[in-house]
Amino acid sequence: MTQPRYLVAVLATMVSYGVMNFMMVSTPLAMHAHDLAFHHVASVIKWHILGMYVPAFFTGHLIHRCGMLNIMLIGALVMLACAFVNLSHLDEARYWVALCLLGIGWNFFFAGAATLLAHTYRPEEKVLAQGFNDLLVFGTMTLTSASSGFIVSALGWQALNYAVMLFIVVTLWCIGWLKLRTAMS
Repeated sequence: MTQPRYLVAVLATMVSYGVMNFMMVSTPLAMHAHDLAFHHVASVIKWHILGMYVPAFFTGHLIHRCGMLNIMLIGALVMLACAFVNLSHLDEARYWVALCLLGIGWNFFFAGAATLLAHTYRPEEKVLAQGFNDLLVFGTMTLTSASSGFIVSALGWQALNYAVMLFIVVTLWCIGWLKLRTAMS
């Protein structure tokens, strides 16, 4: 459980789920602050959910064809694009684009990371390795859910997006490092 592949997989599952949750929970607050009606919020969240799960019909095939690390990189970059869209002048269309990107990015990022995780331990380590990962992922989700409203209220929507960009960039660096390390060995 201390090998680099495992640590990168755990970091990626935490960041993919944490960023997705942070943004998904905060978006209705930001949309309300921008005076958008509830039906607009509901529509954006609906399309976000579709973005999260519709790609699952082919993500496994893409992981098999393109590789876990490549799919993780694509997912992280798509999530980063979501944050960039959120930094622009926001209207309903931009929230819609951002949350669709967030959903699709999460699907690729998390599915790739979860697949990588499953390839990082011996069978006798499975329960401990998966359990530790789940503890960290769901702890991250709890933290992002509990703090998102405060962060948007106290620091603003822009600050939240800059914060998630930092986490994504650090994780992108780690995935790139692992990809380079794997290619060199």
